[in-house]
Amino acid sequence: MNQRDLAEIKRRLNPDRRNPSVICGCYVDHIGNPITSFLLPVASLYEQDNANYMALFRKVLSGQIGQSLMPIAFPAEADDLLLRARDSGLRNEEILEELFSRLIAGIRAEHPDMQSVEDAQAAENWLILMMHDDMDVRRRDGNDEIDYENSDRAYSYILCAVCPVKREKPALKYHPDDSLFHERSTEWLAGTPVLGFLFPLYEGGSADVNTMLYFTKDRNDMHAEFLKAAFSVEADMPASEQTDNFQTLLVQTLGTECSLDVVQEMHEAVSELIEEQQKDRDAEPVMLSKQDVARVLTGAGVSEEKTEAFGKGFDATFGAGAVLPAVNLVTPKQFRVDLPSISIRVDPKQADLLETRVIDGRSYLLIPIEGEIAVNGQPVFAKR
Repeated sequence: MNQRDLAEIKRRLNPDRRNPSVICGCYVDHIGNPITSFLLPVASLYEQDNANYMALFRKVLSGQIGQSLMPIAFPAEADDLLLRARDSGLRNEEILEELFSRLIAGIRAEHPDMQSVEDAQAAENWLILMMHDDMDVRRRDGNDEIDYENSDRAYSYILCAVCPVKREKPALKYHPDDSLFHERSTEWLAGTPVLGFLFPLYEGGSADVNTMLYFTKDRNDMHAEFLKAAFSVEADMPASEQTDNFQTLLVQTLGTECSLDVVQEMHEAVSELIEEQQKDRDAEPVMLSKQDVARVLTGAGVSEEKTEAFGKGFDATFGAGAVLPAVNLVTPKQFRVDLPSISIRVDPKQADLLETRVIDGRSYLLIPIEGEIAVNGQPVFAKR
């Protein structure tokens, strides 16, 4: 799935268009006990209510593919339930109840029973929202322009958002009747989704019914317990963990050959791939195998022995045949050098100006001075 596919669906969630047909929800307490459920035809919603619902659903399609958004394949039995829910347009009460039960099981797995009254009072409730939509897939002409008059197929999908519901803190509220402030009654407010999914995956105008696009607000937390309980799926390694493990692997396998020059070469090569992909909204996210990384290491002058050690470590860390999103290996617009007492941020395009050198037995990081120098905004001059 690419950025243009995402943008095409997000446009459907413009509240002014009212494209989705129905929204349904289940409100549960902090340990997953259902409080109420509802089904709302989108056409019947007040304008502001519709705008608020669409804002929550749009959040589920936000973020970068490979980090906050991850394509996830899952077993046929879970696949069948989601297919039945989609094909029913979320209007079959029995199917809907089964799906809500599965999602509530995921919430229960993530949030077991509270150990004290204080814990329970401070806990969040949960709102599970789902919507259904049918989208005509428009043809494109030879100039890649959309033909709005014709479509050759349809894409039917459901979108799910799991939102924390938090109790507001006590506050004073102005009452015009007596021109005084009085205590406001406590209200429960739905927050930004922490997880959700699009099913089926939309790719180039076609539906991949074996895969969902899974959303997590926190790239450090894949909500593994939720995925396992709800869909019998083992969560992928979180994006931040992939980054940390990759960096550790380079140090452990390359040893002293993991130099500033090698890291600069890695950053530059991978950044170029990412930037080229981002120029083309139809391009799929860049994924790198151990062979791809090994070629960069070899080009940077890493020995064959160390490159082979990296390959073995890659398989052991990420699994044989694994591919990693390039955005989890480098951050194209950032190049930072950390030392025990200082941190230096450098324009990635100027990173080659940095140099390490040993002078009189002591290691130095050298940065040539070009132009003016300022410290906290104060211009200064190099000591001669």
